[in-house]
Amino acid sequence: MIPLGGTGDPNLAQTWWERILAGFTHAPDPHVTSTELAVVILLAVAVSLPRLTWRYFGLLATVTHELGHAFAALTTGQRLGGIHLRLDHSGTTTTYSRSRLSAVWSTFWGYPVPAVVGAAMVWCGFNGWGPAAMSVGTLVLLASFLFLRNGVGLLITGGAVLAAAFLVLLVPPAFNGHIMIVLGLALLVAALRDLGKLANVHLRHRERLPTSDAYLLARATSVPAAVWIALFAAVVAGAWWFAWQPMAPVFTALLGEFNSVRAVQFRP
Repeated sequence: MIPLGGTGDPNLAQTWWERILAGFTHAPDPHVTSTELAVVILLAVAVSLPRLTWRYFGLLATVTHELGHAFAALTTGQRLGGIHLRLDHSGTTTTYSRSRLSAVWSTFWGYPVPAVVGAAMVWCGFNGWGPAAMSVGTLVLLASFLFLRNGVGLLITGGAVLAAAFLVLLVPPAFNGHIMIVLGLALLVAALRDLGKLANVHLRHRERLPTSDAYLLARATSVPAAVWIALFAAVVAGAWWFAWQPMAPVFTALLGEFNSVRAVQFRP
């Protein structure tokens, strides 16, 4: 046995960094069967809908939501004051802007972002860019530490970084595409769940309106909150349509096989 710290002990940090850099190369497209895709969809629903699993996976959706606000703010030259994350799946991103249009832009890109990121993950997973998506996601999570302003936020994001590091180190690049498809679909389902939760706030729990992005946008623009919720839904629907494109051929092939079997069985 070689003792830790000896010359035979691998440098995990260096190995991890090499894997991150190696991820930015195109990998062979994964072979995804219809059975696997059906199982993946069920798995995405299983982590995003039941309360027990949502308690944990929903935190990743919250991180993605708040990073969406932060990235949109930075792209319009706003000053980012910080990000607070909480265990009840709520979060706050503080930005400073002299432009109302810029503030509206950054406020909008919260609820739609988990779906947009999820669709990008699915596309990358199917098209040989799963390792690259894994590397980018890990680096973005690391960069977010610069903007976190509370201990719970550091804990949540730290857990996500550790999970990402585990995947980078232990999952062979050939399987990264499959992992990205699972995570991407789970975020797409999570986006639908969060939209339903937002609509419920406006319909049945109006005492929580100050926490709603749609309410904040309505106050800033005088455009009704229902319009903003509809725009959120349109972006989420577009993300689902984009994610469906690489999945459609898999199900089309399955349908063709099913029809062929039926034709043989019922041939006179």
